[in-house]
Amino acid sequence: MGRRVCVAAIMGAGLLPASPMLAASLSWSDTPAERARLMMSVQELEITLLTHPSATLALEDWCATHHMAARPIVVAQKVALPQPDPVPARVRADLGVSAAQPVQHRQVRLACGPYVLSVADNWYVPALLTPQMNATLEETDTSFGHVVAPLHFTRERLEFTRLWSPWPGPVTGQGGTMIVAPAEIVRQRAVLRDGQGRPFSEVVETYTDQTLAFTPQGQR
Repeated sequence: MGRRVCVAAIMGAGLLPASPMLAASLSWSDTPAERARLMMSVQELEITLLTHPSATLALEDWCATHHMAARPIVVAQKVALPQPDPVPARVRADLGVSAAQPVQHRQVRLACGPYVLSVADNWYVPALLTPQMNATLEETDTSFGHVVAPLHFTRERLEFTRLWSPWPGPVTGQGGTMIVAPAEIVRQRAVLRDGQGRPFSEVVETYTDQTLAFTPQGQR
């Protein structure tokens, strides 16, 4: 769709500088009925995210359900980070690691077909991952969830925030215009724990307007 999304996924958490956000038109007419249906889709997205331990699997489910790509596979597109890239004190506290213990930071855009569905920041403790996992994360664009799946991890959510709501919108529809959404829809922050209960990663995920870029039901 050619729309830019904000890559500073955690600007709301105060951990990286903010980037300008651009509004984007969706494939939804700006009428009360369509705003109500879009609100239901936002709620459906939230339920999908809250019922999956892996954001990657949640987005693949979402992409498949809404026919957003011929192959609903989520791929990660790594983002170059500024250097030096210090680990926030809050992340170290959440992970229970000392100031001297190595923690890596990886930021990716998660895309399905032509759509960038989210921007994710992962801080992880390399010592709690296998050498093969660490090499894959450093050398490839494979999504974090796929790489660490053998750890049989669970997700402890720390924050879950709706950043935008299409409802109620204007008192009346805009007469032939399309609903315009900001680049960021939902954000969540979580700690991932391995099968032994050890926290090995903190993730901040910001879900974009492109999660809603499918053709509304009934218009296909």
